[in-house]
Amino acid sequence: MAANVHTIAQTGFGTGTNELYDRIRPSYPSESLSYIRQLPKSTAPLNVVEIGAGTGIFTRALLTHPEWATSIGALRAIEPSVGMRDFWTKTVKDDRATIVEGTFDSTGIEDGWADLIVIAQAFHWCLDHGKALAEFARILNKDGAVVLIWNIEDREAAGWVAQLCKCREAHENGTPQLRLNPLRQSFSAPGYTSLFHPMEEREWSYYALATEQIVTERQLSWSYISVLPPDDKAKVVEDIKVILERGDGKVWINKEEGTYQYPYRTLVVVSRKK
Repeated sequence: MAANVHTIAQTGFGTGTNELYDRIRPSYPSESLSYIRQLPKSTAPLNVVEIGAGTGIFTRALLTHPEWATSIGALRAIEPSVGMRDFWTKTVKDDRATIVEGTFDSTGIEDGWADLIVIAQAFHWCLDHGKALAEFARILNKDGAVVLIWNIEDREAAGWVAQLCKCREAHENGTPQLRLNPLRQSFSAPGYTSLFHPMEEREWSYYALATEQIVTERQLSWSYISVLPPDDKAKVVEDIKVILERGDGKVWINKEEGTYQYPYRTLVVVSRKK
């Protein structure tokens, strides 16, 4: 299985990194989950596959959302990282949900089982879009759809966010990133167009809560930052502190308490099976 998973994903999301990741990463806007609920044509309890389920941030949001709470018949989560699977098992408490080892192109799900495939904050890690798309088409039913969703720091909304991203991205070292991902190129290739209708996109802007600790720990939760040597990681923390103290474009919620707006965009990409 490891051959199908990027090396940085294996180490950066390995055992010992997952508590921070789960605690510090944001959940998803309610409106985005409401939008996804309107996609399946079936009115019966839905069969949902979540690939790259991680620590369960999206899983828990989906299972507890008012429009989803009674809509799911079964949710089968797929996750290659044993550390993340273990954490998911501890935090997702719902008899309809299970998790097993797997990857984008090897899910172990039977043909035509899924009404919906959801992939949250993960598809940029896919190493072979063609194989993954073939697997998605195999496990989806005839009216099924794939939903990709990402929370993205909005670098256009505030100077400090743009500077923060630039500081962090200096350490990417070639790891897959959504902004660099040839998603649109892959989704216009024959391997996509023969199986799926043209992709649909929706986007929402929102503000998460920020403090110096939240912002700093969120940067440390990125896989390629978590694997840095201690001295390099300490330098990242110092640089973040300088950026936040300068505070270009910072919008305070409560200056005395040190809280301010953390601008985000949530992107949803939908691919309906032909």
